Amino acid sequence: MLKRVRHLFDTPMLRRIRWHLCRVAGKIEKRFFVSLLAGLAVFVGVAGLVVWLAETGRSVPDLGASLYWAGATVLGFGHGDFVSGPAGWAVGWVLGLFGVAIVATITGALVGFVIDFLLKEGQGMGAAGYRDHIVVCGWNSTARDLVAELGSDEYGAKIVLLHDAEQNPAGDSVYFVRGDCTKEADLKRAGIEHAASAIICPADTSNEADMSSILTVLAVEALAPSVRTVVEVNNPDHVPHFRRASVDEVMVTSSLAAHLLARTAMYPGLSGLVVDIVSGGEGSELYGVELPDELVGLSVDQVAAKLRRDHRATLLAVTRDGATHPNPGEDFRMQTGDGLIVVAESIGHLSPLRQASALS
Repeated sequence: MLKRVRHLFDTPMLRRIRWHLCRVAGKIEKRFFVSLLAGLAVFVGVAGLVVWLAETGRSVPDLGASLYWAGATVLGFGHGDFVSGPAGWAVGWVLGLFGVAIVATITGALVGFVIDFLLKEGQGMGAAGYRDHIVVCGWNSTARDLVAELGSDEYGAKIVLLHDAEQNPAGDSVYFVRGDCTKEADLKRAGIEHAASAIICPADTSNEADMSSILTVLAVEALAPSVRTVVEVNNPDHVPHFRRASVDEVMVTSSLAAHLLARTAMYPGLSGLVVDIVSGGEGSELYGVELPDELVGLSVDQVAAKLRRDHRATLLAVTRDGATHPNPGEDFRMQTGDGLIVVAESIGHLSPLRQASALS
């Protein structure tokens, strides 16, 4: 029950509001509000004491009622018929006037916070507040296409874009954080410490963009070493540098395109098949799923047959301990924690492959 209540009050929106409250609180002159509240408490107490002495029988219950009336009058909902003499009327007028100033101050602070919250969120200056989301660091044509792909995938992960731009280039479905991908403060606003993975995209095709991506990887690894990092690389010669930066996966798009073109030249139609499988063509989609418990201990052939029969899925590879085993042999037996790479129309009742069995 306690976990349910805690989960109810631990939503991304509430986490964003808490972040803004902490940010605003750090800029507020606390002495002013402390003095205001202390003065209000003293003023209400004196007013309640005067009304108690002048308008009541001076019993202990009357003292409580007088103090309550004084506080309620300041807030604007005190009953005027509680007092009937000149002293009570005078105190009521003073409390009413003082209450207008107090309510105006509080209302102004609340309205100012709401306006600040909306402006900061719209400008990308807020904090994501998500958990187990995907952070896209940087923006280019690849990032645009991958955001569209992630948005249509059954994985269903939230996406946060960290990019230095005045407006969100990814659309309303992606939470936008304006900032520098290499700065820890901006990465924290993107929720990198609670993310499932980070995808780093170079700003352009230059070597300098690769160097910036390496700095981004180093910053991510320093803040959240458990977060899976995937990076797009321009120059294949830079791959060893990314490996030394402890990146999890490297994608050299130029090399990948070259290999695919070469294979297509030798085997016509191969490129169309690969594109369909990766991008979700007619009747097929590439998925990473967790190994169902009932398949533990079975051979590859047995697992492939059950996947085909029960889920209309074709087994391509098995992931184990961070390594991928494509087309494993007949003696390969499934173990707890293995992941499966399959081609299927839909993920169906299978569970998506997440951090525990991530591909490598």
